[in-house]
Amino acid sequence: MVLETMDLVVVAFYAVLLFGIAIYVSREPKGHVKTTEDYFLAGKSLPWWAIGASLIAANISAEQIIGMSGEGYRIGLAIAAYEWQAAIVLILVAKYFLPIFLKREVYTMPQFLDQRFGTGVKTTMSIYWIALYTLVNLTAVLWLGAIAVNSLTGVDEVVAMAGMGTFAIAYSIFGGLKAVALTDIIQVVILIVGGIIIAVLTMQMIGGGNFFGGVERLYTELPEKFDMIFEPGQFGYDTMPGIWTLLGGLWILHLNYWGFNQYIIQRALGAKDLPEAQKGLVFAAALKLIMPLIIVLPGIAAVMLAATEFGALDQSVLDAKTDAAYPEVMGIMPAGLRGLIFAALVAAIVSSLASMVNSISTIFTMDIYKPMIKPGQTEHHYVSVGRFVAVLAMVIAVIAAKPFLAGFDSAFQTIQEYTGFIAPGVVAVFLLGMFYKPANSEGAFTVLILSVLLSIVLKVFAPELSFVNRIWLVFLLSTAAGMAVSHMSSLDRQVKMDTLIYTALGLGALVFTFIEFPSFTKPISAIFVAIMVGAVLANVVKHDDTKLTHLEVKDVDFKTKSNFNIAALLIGAVLIGLYWFFW
Repeated sequence: MVLETMDLVVVAFYAVLLFGIAIYVSREPKGHVKTTEDYFLAGKSLPWWAIGASLIAANISAEQIIGMSGEGYRIGLAIAAYEWQAAIVLILVAKYFLPIFLKREVYTMPQFLDQRFGTGVKTTMSIYWIALYTLVNLTAVLWLGAIAVNSLTGVDEVVAMAGMGTFAIAYSIFGGLKAVALTDIIQVVILIVGGIIIAVLTMQMIGGGNFFGGVERLYTELPEKFDMIFEPGQFGYDTMPGIWTLLGGLWILHLNYWGFNQYIIQRALGAKDLPEAQKGLVFAAALKLIMPLIIVLPGIAAVMLAATEFGALDQSVLDAKTDAAYPEVMGIMPAGLRGLIFAALVAAIVSSLASMVNSISTIFTMDIYKPMIKPGQTEHHYVSVGRFVAVLAMVIAVIAAKPFLAGFDSAFQTIQEYTGFIAPGVVAVFLLGMFYKPANSEGAFTVLILSVLLSIVLKVFAPELSFVNRIWLVFLLSTAAGMAVSHMSSLDRQVKMDTLIYTALGLGALVFTFIEFPSFTKPISAIFVAIMVGAVLANVVKHDDTKLTHLEVKDVDFKTKSNFNIAALLIGAVLIGLYWFFW
């Protein structure tokens, strides 16, 4: 057992503090009965700082801390693309998606699909999201957290998962989203402080007591670990395929996660107004810039700490299971600090677990149970159903986690790939629904079905194609097919045939280009990326007189305040600088 008495005291203090605050903020005025808006959307009262902190706490879980740190050990800083690119996507979501969702006054993402495409699409996506959150996201967080707990305490993985799941349910089930979001402020503070401490101490170990000396030595002796863009044939290119991490499918994963993911966007839906929600997302984008220091750097440091000169870590353990990198680094921290870092990890885990089960219960209750099974019940009844579903989802995830994930070397990349089978269809459906007027339910179903089928076909018959590239290709093809089907449903037979022929030729040319020209030279790519990011940010600043004509967005105000635009430009400038330096 690695944790000592002092460490356990720190962890126990954190648990009691968190539980006490959760109970306190969950109180209701005397005589007030908690409504579905109170429970699922925090009464639409969340301030920007709670939204931003809760977004990061929900996102940075064991999947990121354990899985991404393990990828830092395996391939290096390139995995930080998942963090840095998310900052730009958060700004785009705040600018273009939030105004639409808040204007429509939806509780869930399926409700928007119901308003746009009808009950069939809504129900299909509701079932998908419930299954994904329960069997993929919840299981990943539980299993990776259990690895860390087992490494530090020797507690059996199943027991650890049951304990974390019970704790997450206990502090969130009564207060709902409000309890989750407000306690997330504490979670983020502990997460960032603990992460910075572990980064500083590992660099001091490497640099002989000097933090900057450790950073310089790590960068000098392991330069390949600081490549953000891999060349074809370079180790790591299979999962992070060079320039396509900037130009391809990673954006689809980000849009799916930050724009249309219920357990993420639900925080913004609980804002007291649109400007508050937008400020919260920009705050989260700024925090994203420092996440690689907390998550990826310790994984890279583990490479050197396992070297003969240090011998602080067991090389064989790390090579056998890269997800062990962060727990192993935690194990060499001093007593007391180790407890704080462990508390930070637990904070990340239980926050994500609480967020996920709250979203599962929201979707089931508001999109399936209330309209389809038992309409017309009391608010108290629906809140009770939501609580029951939260507990049931956690039980299922605890049972399924070990059989599902125990055999994978890198759970983080595994989760991204599994998500990538449906993410292209989700993003395409929402983008068509918001910004393409002819889109209809036939086109939406075409997109959802085709995206899964194409993903499976490419996985089986083109296994050498990186899943990042596969996601991008599937998104383009399924989007084009959805547009074509939507458009053709109202045309005569001859026009339908002509449209089908031209669409096939266009898609063929697209596939040929994708296969024959898989990469660009560095100068051309850098210029293209700079123009792309610059155009996005300029659009954020100047696109206040949008001409969008779709019935869902024509009456939405996309104007943003000057402080939002300035923050967007600063974040974009920092990102361009980081990519240019670490290319």
